[in-house]
Amino acid sequence: MERQDRQGLGAGSLSKLTAPIETDALVIGAGPVGLFQVFQLGLLEISCHVVDALPFAGGQCAQLYGDKPIYDIPGTPVTTGNGLVESLLRQLEPFAPQFHFGQQVATLARQPDGRLLLGTSRGTAFLAKTVFIAAGVGAFQPKHIAVPGLEAFEGTQLFYHPESLQRFAGQSVVVQGGDDEALEAALALAGSARAVTLLHRRDAFQAEEETQARIREAISDGSLRLAIGQPQAFDGRHLQIATPDAQTLTLELDAWLAYPGISPRLGPIADWGLQLARKQLPVDTEKYQTCERGVFAVGDINSYPGKKKLIVCGFHEATLAAWAATEIVFPDKAVPLQYTTTSTRLHELLGVAKH
Repeated sequence: MERQDRQGLGAGSLSKLTAPIETDALVIGAGPVGLFQVFQLGLLEISCHVVDALPFAGGQCAQLYGDKPIYDIPGTPVTTGNGLVESLLRQLEPFAPQFHFGQQVATLARQPDGRLLLGTSRGTAFLAKTVFIAAGVGAFQPKHIAVPGLEAFEGTQLFYHPESLQRFAGQSVVVQGGDDEALEAALALAGSARAVTLLHRRDAFQAEEETQARIREAISDGSLRLAIGQPQAFDGRHLQIATPDAQTLTLELDAWLAYPGISPRLGPIADWGLQLARKQLPVDTEKYQTCERGVFAVGDINSYPGKKKLIVCGFHEATLAAWAATEIVFPDKAVPLQYTTTSTRLHELLGVAKH
């Protein structure tokens, strides 16, 4: 068992951070459980912000199971990872949470008034009454290509898993990768970019057969070019490739879109002074609260006797965690249990009130 015994959360000072965003709750992780956490908090009129390391919502579900069928969501015979995320985003729209994508929560510190001060990798600060860690198996981050000096070109000529392809219209683009995401990006750009080269380490892909067939057709009709090999050097304009036959191929480009995959990392959570057991956060099964008051953990990041890593279990955990938060956010108020079928107040919050 891996365990950390520390004296609570680290000390932190507001003077070190400028203008923190004050909120009732901060949700860390925008996967399905994190998104449902936002919905449950909204029903209880607890305002929240959401932080995720990826540049978009969905987490592991969208990244690993985006187009794969999911059959065990209650009331939904079949959906996909992307379909589930889209439904959850529509469901929480009435509560208009603010998302902070592409950044990771790096620090967590208890303040003298009991609130929690958090800082992200981009310098954003939050002062929250409660924190909900819905980070799955960790923050999903793009794997980085092992070519010296590439960091200098990230965000200008080199883009890992870009959220939008529109900005690359009319450019000469190299798309690197062999999975569905990379192949779909190459196909999409074939109609808008000046030139598209698909780069992969071998002439075989890890994608759906239909997608592979479309790629082969595009290569055959000249819509895109296929280059086989591994990147060796890059100067911002020219990408040198080592081919399988020990030759060097140089590709001139405006933009390099890399899809080397993603990997989860527990990251800074391990340094927050929370008790850890095998890289998970132990919680109780009444509030799904960690060893720190007001810090909850839901979804795959938590552990307790009988824990099952299922999305539906995470939804249950998020519901009880939200209710537990009312004791902290509304300490002098008894929050009644209401039902969305009959409560006029919930109908107002959801925007379905009858006039």
